[in-house]
Formats: sequence, structure tokens, C-alpha cells
Amino acid sequence: MTNWTVSSADLPDVERLAELIALKVRPGDTLALNGDLGAGKTTFARALIRAVLADPDADVPSPTFSLVQTYEAPRLALAHLDLYRLSGADEVLELGIDELLSTGAVIVEWPERAGTLLGGNRLDIHLGEASDPGRRHVRMTASGTWAERLARLERLAGFVASQPGNTQKHIAYLQGDASTRAYARLLPNGGVIMDWPRQPDGPPIRDRLPYSRIAHIAEAVPAFVAVAGLLQSHGFTVPAVRAADLDHGFLLIDDLGDQVFGTLVASGADMRPLWRSATEVLVDVRALAADARQPLRAGSGETHAIPAYDRRALGIEVELLTDWYWPAALGGPTPERATAAILKIWNSLFDVVLAAPAGLTLRDYHSPNLMWRPDGPSLRERVGIIDFQDAVIGHPAYDLVSLLQDARLDVPAELEAELLALYCAMVAARNPAFDAEAFKAAYAILGAQRATKILGIFARLWKRDGKPQYLRHIPRLWRYLDRNLSHPDLADLKAWFDTHLPAGAPRRLAATATAA
Repeated sequence: MTNWTVSSADLPDVERLAELIALKVRPGDTLALNGDLGAGKTTFARALIRAVLADPDADVPSPTFSLVQTYEAPRLALAHLDLYRLSGADEVLELGIDELLSTGAVIVEWPERAGTLLGGNRLDIHLGEASDPGRRHVRMTASGTWAERLARLERLAGFVASQPGNTQKHIAYLQGDASTRAYARLLPNGGVIMDWPRQPDGPPIRDRLPYSRIAHIAEAVPAFVAVAGLLQSHGFTVPAVRAADLDHGFLLIDDLGDQVFGTLVASGADMRPLWRSATEVLVDVRALAADARQPLRAGSGETHAIPAYDRRALGIEVELLTDWYWPAALGGPTPERATAAILKIWNSLFDVVLAAPAGLTLRDYHSPNLMWRPDGPSLRERVGIIDFQDAVIGHPAYDLVSLLQDARLDVPAELEAELLALYCAMVAARNPAFDAEAFKAAYAILGAQRATKILGIFARLWKRDGKPQYLRHIPRLWRYLDRNLSHPDLADLKAWFDTHLPAGAPRRLAATATAA
């Protein structure tokens, strides 16, 4: 078990503690609230529920008479139970607590009435009176998977409290992505907390190395700090790092707002000016001189090495198709001959890409990671970039194809062609030796590589991680892949797909995506 005690907390402190705990609540959790009448259990529960709902004014009535109040939030379902009027576990069982725990998290007042029905992933929260009137001692005891989360939250609370001028009144969850990073907004105007514990290496898959090491996937906050400093020093708009605990994986970074490219387009904004601005920013990124080693803490001599987007990384990514997508689509392992044939084709295509001059490649330059800041006086200040920790030294076409073949929303072929031509014209204006046709060939190769990789990733997220929501993007990825395969330099790769994954086969997974 893990324990954490907060002494002599006033009402705002108790509410902030509830908001902090809300950051880590998962389906299947039990939050057991203990304390005498008037100790503040309902106040704590109300703050936590509002935090999960992301609505500070949400109506959260006490369940004293209804016994159960339920809530649906984008993150998870919540049930708030008051067992005071029940006599024992048999009556609690009639409330359907097993079903509530199977679909969401449960907050229970007077949990001793439930006996052993409350599940193993449990956080007991005891509120007792302190010596000062109106203050509370809050003692938390974690069981199951809550032990690790509670220890993390205690450390996070210390990091937030240590910041000079810390005046935040609320802590609000920020939706993350498919990664292990978590985010929280400090309100008002306190910045954003990145919570990114160092990730352990996965199982070795080749040459005694895990996938993350081969593919150069960042595993800790130093990568973010180093690349943020590099981009900021060249005038690009990124979340500046205000404070860092590199050892434990916490950052306090600037808040770039809520105008995410993808969200704006979904709400009806015109895609063209946004994507044009982001394309022009990439022309500037291309001109950036980036050393492979970037500094971390000032004066410490510590550095982060930006890896090369090398043959092994490119190759291990396309193998996600044969490792994950093929089995998901066709119901069995990829035949060895088919795998060997496509890897041989890919290696010849990688020869083309790797022979070209390389530069900083941000690697995740697409709609979820781009912020529109229309009041910025310059182009670099109007386009904010929030995700770049996996940056590598690679071919500049990769970031452009990430933007113009966005996996999460449709970029019309006409707009893609227009902005690809714009990019080439702008680069040629700066560098008369620029070979546009060679760049377009590399663009098609890396577009095919990226679509192939993401098909595998989304199949893996479904099969391994239980996240079927990404399957809805599968048909779009096949459309992008077909665009790239139409380039004459990819004729052999197109022939492989026509032979092994023709039009009928990928649609089997697409049908599953529709159902999901």
C-alpha cells in the first residue's frame, strides 16, 4: 500500500486535491470517501466529478436520497454512491456496483457498508477535522494500481507547489494522445504540466534492442526540453519550458491555447490558410541548422542526442504492417516470402531517401499538434508546434507529408498538390540547386512509408491496447497510400500491395473500423 497525507487543508486545498486525483482516475477504480458527517466527503466528490466532466459549474447533487448519481464524461463514466442509509453488502449489491465498476469509476461515501464489493484498484480517502476550524486532514491509502498513481500524484503536487509565484486555483485535465504522456492545465494562466515518467524499455525484438530504441521513440522529458530549446532559439513558437524535473519526468510549459488545427477544421474553419501557413513554416524549418547534440540544463553540460532517421528506424516502422496489420486484416501471420519481398523493395527505396541531405525532422507535424495563434506578428508566431520530442535528423519531405497526408482528417488531393508545389517553389527560390522532382519522389516514398507505418500502429492500438477508435482512420490511410503508390518510382511497391493486399483485403479491417 502507498499512503499520502495532506495536513491542515482549507476548502480550496481540498478541491485542488480532488482535481489532482481526477487526473489519474481510470475505469474500474473505486474512490472510497471516509469521514464523519460534515467532514467534506460530498465537497470532495463534487470537485472531483466536476474536474472529470471538465465543467466547473456542473450540477452535482448529493446522492443521499437517490443513492446513486451517474455521469458520462468523454474520458470515462462516473458513479457517485452514498451508502449511509444501507445496512450492508447485500443492499449495495442491488445497486449494480459490479456493472458500474465494469464501465467506469465509482466514488463511494460510507464505503464500509459495501464490505468487499469495491474492487481491488481502490483509493481510500479519509477526511478528518484539523485543529484549525474549517480545515481538514486528508489521508489517502492506495491499493492495487492506485499505489503507483498515488505516489506519482504526490510527487507532482510537490513539483507544482515548488514553482515560484504558484497561484493556480484549479487543475484541469488536458486530453492527451495515444502516448504515455499526460497533461494538466494550471488555472488561471499557470501554464501546462507535462507528466511523463521515464518509460522502461520494452522486450528486445532485434539485436537485443526494443522497438522504441530502434525506431528512436523518445522515452523521457529531456528529448522535449532539448528540441523545444532549439526551435525556440530560432524563433519558432513552441511551449517554452518554464521549469523541469528531468529526473522524475515533470515539466511546466507554456500554454499555447486551444485553437488546434484539427479542432478548427472540425468546427468549420477553412483548411487552406491553416495548412498553407504550416507549409511555409516547414520551409523555414528546412533551413534550420541543427546539431545532433542539443543542451539541456543551462551550465550543466548535459545534452540530448537527436538521432538519425536511419535505415533501421525506417525499416522497423514499415514492418508494423506485416507484424500487426496483415494479421488483423487476414486473420493469420504474414508469409515469410511476402515479408522478405516487401522489405527488399523498401530497402531500395530507402537508398533514395538516405542519399539526400538531411535536416531536423519533427516527425509529428500534423493537425493534432499544430496550434493557430492568429494574433502573432509573424508566420512563425502564428503557427504553434506542441509535439516534437521524437525529432530526428532525416529527410525534410517527411514532415511535409505528415501535414499534407494527415492521418486523422482528410486533406483533399487538390490542396495537397497545391501546397507541395508551393513548398517546392519556395525552397527553389532560396536554393536554385533544389531538385523538385527528386524531392517529390522522396515525398512519395516517405508518404508510403508513413501510411504503411500508421496502418500497423492503428491495428496494434486496436489489437494490443484495446483502442478501436483509431480504426475509423484506416480507409483514409489507404487513400493516401494509393496516392503515393501512383508515383512511377514506387511501381514495385505498388505491385506488392496489388498482389498481397488488394482492394478487398484492407476493407475487411475498414468494415471493422466502421463497426467500432
